[in-house]
Amino acid sequence: DWNNKKNAIGKQHQQLTKKLKQHRGKPLDKLAKKVHQAVFQEIDCLQCAGCCSGIPPLVNKTDSARIAKKLGISESEFETSYLTVDEDNDIVMNQSPCPFLLPDNYCSIYEFRPKACCEYPHTDERFSAHLDYHAVNSQYCPATFHILERIKTSLP
Repeated sequence: DWNNKKNAIGKQHQQLTKKLKQHRGKPLDKLAKKVHQAVFQEIDCLQCAGCCSGIPPLVNKTDSARIAKKLGISESEFETSYLTVDEDNDIVMNQSPCPFLLPDNYCSIYEFRPKACCEYPHTDERFSAHLDYHAVNSQYCPATFHILERIKTSLP
């Protein structure tokens, strides 16, 4: 369902997230958290891994140190081997799909993964703070797509 509709509805999601800026705040965040929980009762991320195969995550210094330690390499070796600076001047993984994504869609560094991966798709906490990302994420994440679709039907 999502794969067939995501491209056609992409522009609608961009318009929706702009409209949601008028509603941002605790009521929207509360609604989004409720919808997030319902959607994730139905979706298994391991069936998709769109985030891991399509969006290089941000990696901060704490993430770098933690992952390097897990891999048994120096922080500078990790940064040289796995990181790059993207067009927004953010430090991200240097390849997509993620080099730590396994063929069964599990993550080989799951307990040590970057904070951005832990928080993805940013729809359960502080939804309003991430409005600019949700339309883009709906192209990679069926959960985000369905969350936006359900929120759209809940608006006045």
